[in-house]
Order: sequence, then C-alpha cells, then structure tokens
Amino acid sequence: MMRALLIGDEPPIPLGVTYVQQPPYDAAVIGSLTLNQLLRFRQEEVLVLLSDGKPVYLYTPGLPEASKNRALAAALASAQRELKNWGVIFTDGGRKRLITAEEARELRRSGQRPGRDAVMTPLAREILEGSD
Repeated sequence: MMRALLIGDEPPIPLGVTYVQQPPYDAAVIGSLTLNQLLRFRQEEVLVLLSDGKPVYLYTPGLPEASKNRALAAALASAQRELKNWGVIFTDGGRKRLITAEEARELRRSGQRPGRDAVMTPLAREILEGSD
C-alpha cells in the first residue's frame, strides 16, 4: 500500500493509502486546510513531492469556504487553481470532481458538459455559461 504524508485532518473515507508522518513517503494527502493555510500554501514536504513528480491528493470536502464574502471566495478559488496548476490532484474520494477554469474551457471547446455531480470553481461556471 502507498505510504502517504498526511497534512491536516484524516479524510473520513478511505483513500487507499497508509498515513505516515516520517519519510519515506510515496505521496501526500491534504485532508484539510484552514483559510490561511489554503491562501498561503507552501508546505515544504508537499512541494518536494510535487517537484519529484510524486502524487499529492487534496481531499476537497476539507477545503474552507467563504460563500458570504465574494472577494475572499475569489481568492480561495485562485489558491485552488494554483494548487491544481502545480499538479495537486483534487478528490472527494470518488464522489465529485472539481472542474477548474482550464478544464471548463476544454469542455466548452469540445462541446461537452461536466457531470451532474461536478463541483465547479466560480470562473469555471462562468466559462461554461458562456461569459468567458
């Protein structure tokens, strides 16, 4: 079984890894982040794993939200896009898929729509609604 460094809280569903806190690890699982952690994410161990081409999974239900503050919600969406651009793999354990703006543009170009259970960033939603 894959040995994964756990960042934050352990996801409540099994992701098929064994959690460890000491190297060596083959991957990382980010189970939860606070608002500040997401906005300023720079965890050295995770960055090293990404630079080595090893998988880093982010459990999306563990992400903070700020639905009542548009500016903060936009900053959080931007931080999520940055992590995605770095190669972090977003997962909810198989239930929903996060659609980023880049993926939304590709879906739109190919005439496809995301699945009903997809979770979209605000910009991805705008792109798919034709406001890009």
